[in-house]
Amino acid sequence: MAPRLKWNIIVVEAAQIVTSYSTSVTLRQLFYRLVSRGSVPNTQSAYKTLSKVTAEARREGWFPDLIDRTRSIEKWQDFSDPGQAQRWLAAIYRRDRSDNQEQQIFIGVEKAGMVVQLQSWFSDYGLPIIALSGYSSQTFVKTVGESMMGETYDNDRPSHLIYAGDFDPSGEDIDRDFVERLEEYIVNNTSMLLSDVFAGVERIALLPEHIEEYQLPEYPGKETDSRKWEFIEKHGKLVQVELDALDPDDLHILYKTAVDEYFDYDVYEAVVEEEQKDEEILRRLSDKIMDVRAEIEEEE
Repeated sequence: MAPRLKWNIIVVEAAQIVTSYSTSVTLRQLFYRLVSRGSVPNTQSAYKTLSKVTAEARREGWFPDLIDRTRSIEKWQDFSDPGQAQRWLAAIYRRDRSDNQEQQIFIGVEKAGMVVQLQSWFSDYGLPIIALSGYSSQTFVKTVGESMMGETYDNDRPSHLIYAGDFDPSGEDIDRDFVERLEEYIVNNTSMLLSDVFAGVERIALLPEHIEEYQLPEYPGKETDSRKWEFIEKHGKLVQVELDALDPDDLHILYKTAVDEYFDYDVYEAVVEEEQKDEEILRRLSDKIMDVRAEIEEEE
């Protein structure tokens, strides 16, 4: 009989894991960190209990927040006066930080829950992030295609997709399906050749060798997956390994190494310098707006 888990101790360990990273993590990523340490078994029951005890700890106010991309509150942006609006504009203003780069990089990921992490790693560089969330709808393919036609076709620079997803029959196929349908859409709506859509598509994770290299926990693959036989023929067995099982720091390194192949940091720094000049202009305009408001109030 397996020993009873001491969740009061595990939840403290979980909090320490979350705070050890420079970015927030998802519940799934936290679970796999605990599995890799041998603190909890790799079972659905343990995952559900972790969700329950961490939620209770957050209600008590001492457990750090986790990433939750499934829910949000929508609110209009409002201001108390024009000066506040101008200051807000100065605070959020930024140029296209991929401007003047010779290569256009797209960051792709299977799990939408990881977008927050990717944004914390790469949004400063102005790199678009594409979360597939499984097999993509044609509407999503069209949305990405129209964006790419502006980035790639109009700017006449090659595009590279750097992608990470699960290691299982569908996880290996999702990016292939997306890329093929995206290329078809762009070719049909521009004069671009198929070979011009992506100069390169690089899957940086999960790869078969990552399972042993990073000691990732495995699940039995889904017997109902229609792609299982092709997967078994290619890899020798039916298995499922989730991208969430990879330590966020290791995932960051894999992405960053691939990005560094194409991203020119000197060009980036030059764009940021121009952006800072623009921000100063906006701040000065904010001061002038308040002067105009004072004049109007005097006239009244």
